[in-house]
This record gives sequence, structure tokens and C-alpha cells, in this order.
Amino acid sequence: MHHRPLLRTTLVALAAAALPGLAAACSTCGCSLNSDWASQGYATSRGLHLSLREDYFNQSRLIQGSDRIAAGSVALPAEEELQRKTINRNTPIGADYSFDRRWGLSVQLPWLDRHHQTFPEGETTLSTSDGQGLGDVRVLARYQGFRPDASVGVQFGLKLPTGSFKQRFRAGTAAGELLDRGLQRGTGTTDALLGVYTFGNLGESLGYFSQAMAQVALNARDGFRPGNSLNVNLGLRYLDAGIVTPQLQLNLHGEQRESGAFADRANSGAVLAYLSPGLGLKLGRRLDAFVFVQLPVHEHVNGVQIEPGRLWSAGLQYRL
Repeated sequence: MHHRPLLRTTLVALAAAALPGLAAACSTCGCSLNSDWASQGYATSRGLHLSLREDYFNQSRLIQGSDRIAAGSVALPAEEELQRKTINRNTPIGADYSFDRRWGLSVQLPWLDRHHQTFPEGETTLSTSDGQGLGDVRVLARYQGFRPDASVGVQFGLKLPTGSFKQRFRAGTAAGELLDRGLQRGTGTTDALLGVYTFGNLGESLGYFSQAMAQVALNARDGFRPGNSLNVNLGLRYLDAGIVTPQLQLNLHGEQRESGAFADRANSGAVLAYLSPGLGLKLGRRLDAFVFVQLPVHEHVNGVQIEPGRLWSAGLQYRL
């Protein structure tokens, strides 16, 4: 869930009615933090930037609507599948090239490492899966020639169907069966990406940015279509602290329900908000780093889903 020079405006509220049943899903198996602005700001000069980022989050909190459910309060065996935990270690690798002050292009290759546990329908023992591999690649162009200081821009591009959606459980009574499509490394679909952003200063010592990025599936694949989503990020950073730059982001994520024969429609879709404090670090003339923690401040999901208590992100960016 991140992108290049970027952001924003307003969150479109997506419905979230808590439906009955205990088939838990994960509403967003990614991270909504904007790390481009977090590490060095927006690119306004020609050149290539390379980035490496690590995201870690443990989805183990059962949420129904806006309420948390104690895992021990759910009687087993359940009439529907009950997801218990998903541990995510995601490594997005990025390359961004600015042709000039107006045009740029970025490519992001996500390497995903995910451990998942679930109680299948009618079972009292866990089934597990472990998978590593390439996720869905994102390609984004940007134009920021609306103002002389390049402080307002738009982004447009595609999420490509490069991630596998054929991973199977490796242990338990579900061994050999396919994971839910919402837990696979890829959706199998090509999605359109469209965003808008602005950035600038609020006085000599305070910088700001805002971004909105919509993602819309252009097709369905093998009985599955992911829900359309919108990320909105707002950020502030203090500029007079030397090589350390304190920062604060508000990350908003809205996602519609999945659809298709293999969708978990009842337990997909959510509106989430995270408050994300962090630090940017100047490690050299060309090298920047950052570390952030995302803390949920609002959660509303459809049905029953598993969500993280916090998300950790750290990364590096090198300007050639």
C-alpha cells in the first residue's frame, strides 16, 4: 500500500456493515504508509532513486464491525472458517526515475513472506501455510508540471498480475487446499492506479504533504475480483532537527468488498485509519533512511476480520 511523489485530498467512506458469521479475513494485507516523502521528500530534479523497505505486521486481533473479539470466546468447531493469525514480512524494492522537474516513472517490486494460521470449518486444529515470493508489481508515472515549484502532481499507472494466486496450505486438515484469494500473493487482476498529491512548507521549520491514491480492478480472474480501494495520506515533518527529521502521518484506507465465486464477500472490505509517528535520517549526501510505526486509531470491517495491533516499517533510499 506506498508510492512516489504524492498525495492528497479526502477519504471516500466505504460501507461496513457487520454481518453475522465467523469467517475471518484480512481487510488489508499491506501497509498504507507513504515512505517516499518519509525518506527524502519529493523528487524535483532529474535522476534515479533506488529504495529498499521492510514492513512487518502480525494480524491476530479479531475484529467484528468496530469491536474486538477475544479469540478464546469463539467456540470451536465453528460453522465457518476462522482465521487465527497472519504474520507478514514484506520487502518492497523500488526504482524511481525523474526525467525532469515535470515527469517521472517509478516501479515497485514487492517480495512477500507470509505465515498464516486458520481453523477450517468444523475443525478444532489449525491449518497453516508459509509462502514467499514476488507480489503484484506496480508501475506509476507522474506529472508535476502544474506549478513552477512542482508542488502539485498526479500519478497514473497499473498494478500488474505478477503475484501467484495458487498457494496451498502445507499442514493441518486443509493441507493441499488453496488459500483464500484474499491471502494470496497476487490478485490475478490488472488494476488501474490514479492519484493526486501536493506538498510544501508551513513556515520555515514545518513541511507538509497530502496524497490520495485510488486502485480499481480492471478485470476479474478465475472467479475473483478484489475490492476497489482508496488510500489517503497526510503528513507533517519538522525540518530543523539536523540529520534527524521527526515526522507524523495519518494514513487512511478504504476498501470495498471482494466479488466473484471465490471471494469472501461477507468478510471483506473495511475503513481503517492509522496514526504513524516516525523519524527520517540523513545518513549521507545521497543516502536517507526512515523508521515508522503505524498505530490503529479507527477500524471498521465487514463481517469478522483479523487486523494488526501495529505495523512497523523501515527503509533506505539512495540517490544516484
